[in-house]
Amino acid sequence: MIFEYKKFTIQQDHAAMKVGTDADLLGTLSEGGNRILDIGTGTGVLSLMLAQRCPEALITSIEIDDNAIKDAEVNFKNSIYSDRIHLIHESFQDYFAEMKTAGKLATFDSVVCNPPYFDKSLECNDLSKTRARHTSSLPFPVLIRGAYELLQDGGVFSVCIPGEVLSDFTSECLLQGFRLKDIYKIKTVPRKDPKRFVLVHKKAWMGTPQEHIHCMLNADGSRSDWYLKLMEDFHLHRNTK
Repeated sequence: MIFEYKKFTIQQDHAAMKVGTDADLLGTLSEGGNRILDIGTGTGVLSLMLAQRCPEALITSIEIDDNAIKDAEVNFKNSIYSDRIHLIHESFQDYFAEMKTAGKLATFDSVVCNPPYFDKSLECNDLSKTRARHTSSLPFPVLIRGAYELLQDGGVFSVCIPGEVLSDFTSECLLQGFRLKDIYKIKTVPRKDPKRFVLVHKKAWMGTPQEHIHCMLNADGSRSDWYLKLMEDFHLHRNTK
């Protein structure tokens, strides 16, 4: 199964989580930097989008799942950005512990993650899907604290999450020391409430966060001008439906 972008291709034969809207939104709305950490890279699509957006960036991509790592390896190797992306096959917990032991905290100026968010009670028998989707593999406090300590002062932490965990996630970020810089509230269609939220937190004092409300589809089901503009550097076709 292949998904083609303008400047790279995503093979996704093995990963439990395929290319989707969340990755596209986070890949375009997150803040980049010169040293970027992608936690739970999956197929590698987010790392590749950031490599395209940030031509000088060095990107570290972490993935625990044996199946997803197969796709990420191929996708990075086949891209024009391969020399700027370093793939690591291990859990974020282990990676953080190694960085802390080596005295390499405050290394990155941008951390991005499309985090697992389902409750443990909803786990399935597929280990790859459980790791990709459920907080038992990477609890919010562990993720957020690790991201905070790995970021330089003034660094940014960008995520895409659904509305049902928005309050818990933002509260934990505040407790850990982050301040919300931007919140993107993404509607599917105009008549409905926002379904997805892209959050950009900063490791610094911030005033009132900037709120952005956008819609992916028009009332007739066609792609909105906002979404087409957002994805014009990545999607091959300007689909109207």
